[in-house]
Amino acid sequence: MKQRLKFTENLAREVGREALRFWQENDSENLGTSAKGLQDFVTIADKAAEETIRAAIAKAYPEDGFLGEETGGAPTKGGYWVVDPIDGTANYLRGLRHWGVSIAYIESGKTMLGVIHDSPTDRIYSALLGEGATCDGQPIAVSKTMDPHTAMGILGASRRASFQLYLSQLQALYDSGIEHRKIGSAAVGIIRMAEGVADFYYEKHLNCWDALAAMLIASEAGAVVFAPQMATFIPDGGPVLCSTPALANQIEALLFEQDKAL
Repeated sequence: MKQRLKFTENLAREVGREALRFWQENDSENLGTSAKGLQDFVTIADKAAEETIRAAIAKAYPEDGFLGEETGGAPTKGGYWVVDPIDGTANYLRGLRHWGVSIAYIESGKTMLGVIHDSPTDRIYSALLGEGATCDGQPIAVSKTMDPHTAMGILGASRRASFQLYLSQLQALYDSGIEHRKIGSAAVGIIRMAEGVADFYYEKHLNCWDALAAMLIASEAGAVVFAPQMATFIPDGGPVLCSTPALANQIEALLFEQDKAL
């Protein structure tokens, strides 16, 4: 598994650097943007990145399955990879520095490894199940924040969910004195909480490729992770909350009670 991790780190860095180079050398009109839905965009860079990742995995691990945001696929009985070639595509298109490459490897219903390349900063965040989380090889850990009045979280706003719910959750956080931000990439948002920059990340609906790698990194960094079971999350996605332990129950209550109320 450590060999798989090294392979994945190198691959994610290669693809992330290439996507950044492509953006730097092209204006928005040459990025080949098309809309997949209300909240989803795809570019030439997305497609090329996923094709590179798929081909590299097929060559190195030909028996493995593959599930990608752009080219699809399906889980297999053996091990399989779940990939988002550019998480935060809208940010990528606009030049906002919150996007990255997300690769997870699943085996026996568990995420065994997760790698995020924070491409604008060229940093690799990674984890093996049961072995902790790192940023460029250095251990990372969630914050020790205990007072909600000093807490700050990152919230995603999914168009697959009620906007009224999003507003009510923001109101609940505000009334509790808890700061929030929205950055437009679940993978990057979750690793920010994993390294202690934020105290929690929440989004009402994420797809598996948006979050699996980052969720493992967060968990291995000491986060409490609330998410659907793998059998549900892979095909359908769902709500994800990653929180520093001292605030997990309070944040869960604030956010999920609003969900139940609507």
